[in-house]
Amino acid sequence: MNFWLLKSEPDVWSIDQQIKAGTKGAVWDGVRNYQAANNLKNMKIGDLCFFYHSNIGKEIVGVVKIIKEAFIDPTDKNKKFVAVKVKFEKQLKKPITLEKIKKIKDLQQLPLIKQSRLSVMPIDSKSWKILNRLGNI
Repeated sequence: MNFWLLKSEPDVWSIDQQIKAGTKGAVWDGVRNYQAANNLKNMKIGDLCFFYHSNIGKEIVGVVKIIKEAFIDPTDKNKKFVAVKVKFEKQLKKPITLEKIKKIKDLQQLPLIKQSRLSVMPIDSKSWKILNRLGNI
């Protein structure tokens, strides 16, 4: 299993909307960055992803699971980019702010800090465990 972080602006798609999507899940679409799209292509069914509210909040707020691997993004007229389907797993009891993440020495290598504009990124298992502890999961 691999671990990831997916960013969404909460005024576009929030953790509350993801929860309402229920077990059928929701398509994670609209990614137009090649590196982020390649990360989507590497996702497998069962992989877990942190759900991060970007721009507003700037914090990890939950966990979603990949339930459908990469397919052509229905919002891409040129059929170059992919989407995946995710379902809600859990909401963090305590959101983890970017400010807090930046203060932790063992998390300094995360793309969230090093490539702040990247919307889909891998998370190594050590960082996944640290972030789970921070979020009281």
